Amino acid sequence: QVQLVESGGGLVQPGGSLRLSCAASGSIFSINTMGWYRQAPGKQRELVAAVTGTGSTNYADSVKGRFTISRDNAKNTMYLQMNSLRREDTAVYYCNADVIPTRYSGSLHYWGQGTQVTVSS
Repeated sequence: QVQLVESGGGLVQPGGSLRLSCAASGSIFSINTMGWYRQAPGKQRELVAAVTGTGSTNYADSVKGRFTISRDNAKNTMYLQMNSLRREDTAVYYCNADVIPTRYSGSLHYWGQGTQVTVSS
C-alpha cells in the first residue's frame, strides 16, 4: 500500500507564511503528477497547485504569485510554500499523488489525511 503523510499546517496571521510537506511512502515504483487540493467549509474540494514528474507546474488563479509548489523526487516528497496568506485561504489542505506502485503497470491516485490551515488575526 501507499501512504501520504502531510505536515506543516497550523494557525497563521494574515500576510504570514506556511510551508506544507507531503511525504509518500510504501510500495512505490515512481510518482507522476502530485498536487495540493483544499476544501473550505460548505465548498467543494478544489485544486490549488500541481507539479508533474518533469517539473511542470500549474496554479489556481487565486494563489498565483503567492504559492509555490515543488517536489524532491529522491525523497518522494512534495512541498507547498504559502506566502502572503489571506483569510480566504483557510481550508483543509490535501495532498494527492498519481503513483505507479511497485510491480504494477499503470497508476493509482492516493490522498493524504488533510491538514488544517487557518489564517486569522
